[in-house]
Amino acid sequence: MATIPTHIDALPSDAALGAMLDSHIAAAEAVRSALPALEKAAQQVAETLSRGGTLTYAAAGSSGLMALSDASELAGTFGTAPSQTRIAMAGGVPVDADMPGDTEDATDQTEAIAATMGPQDTAIILSASGTTPYALAMAQAVRHRGLPVIAIANVAQAPLLDLADIAIPLPTAPEVIEGSTRLGAGTAQKVALNMISTLAGILMGHVHDGLMVNLRPDNIKLRARAATIVTRITGVSQAQAEAALEATDYDTKPAVLVATGISVADARRLLARHDNRLRPCLERGAASTN
Repeated sequence: MATIPTHIDALPSDAALGAMLDSHIAAAEAVRSALPALEKAAQQVAETLSRGGTLTYAAAGSSGLMALSDASELAGTFGTAPSQTRIAMAGGVPVDADMPGDTEDATDQTEAIAATMGPQDTAIILSASGTTPYALAMAQAVRHRGLPVIAIANVAQAPLLDLADIAIPLPTAPEVIEGSTRLGAGTAQKVALNMISTLAGILMGHVHDGLMVNLRPDNIKLRARAATIVTRITGVSQAQAEAALEATDYDTKPAVLVATGISVADARRLLARHDNRLRPCLERGAASTN
């Protein structure tokens, strides 16, 4: 692991930047030790979303921003319903550049937030130190309701991890600027969250040959990407891909099957039969609706 200088402010600018980069690389590498826990977390997330449950991401400060980033991209990447992800950030999601530090100590709303969670739901709770009052109170409130908690902390023996059903320690090195957890700790958290949600998308069948086959093409760029996905999987022309997408109201998975020569109704029936997964539908003989 790279040694982070304590005198970064005395370094030449290029050396300071190099030290920052070394810190981020080391933080990403720290995630490797948590791979088994990340796999369990991804399975829990996939099960929650597949059964119609909701993910509640809860955190304060920089950890809250990492949670906000991951939660906000799930629907666009994997086509999950936006209502299936909630962000419970201490003090609320900032709409300007003001993010007061005292909100991480505020625990008065945690019980009310947990009370809105249903029996199919899961909480993902983050805290760099693992001692943030808001994060601890959220974990306790969710556990009190008997619901699963996935917890991420950057200290191996953190109290938050003791409250988790799935504990994910990310033991990052001291920050290049002490106390600024948006640096190494934030990097490790973002990497871990991205890996959890991406593997969950794969487990739900929303990735096929590295392609986002369940994306919601709600703009020009994404409609073009959906057409490219159809052509790459089936080998049809761009025009045929666009026709298949139009026939399915730009629903990418059934559009792939329609491009192989079956009707929209048969495509949807086939997907329903195979748990909305493309691969078995595309295997030899699977495209038959007999």
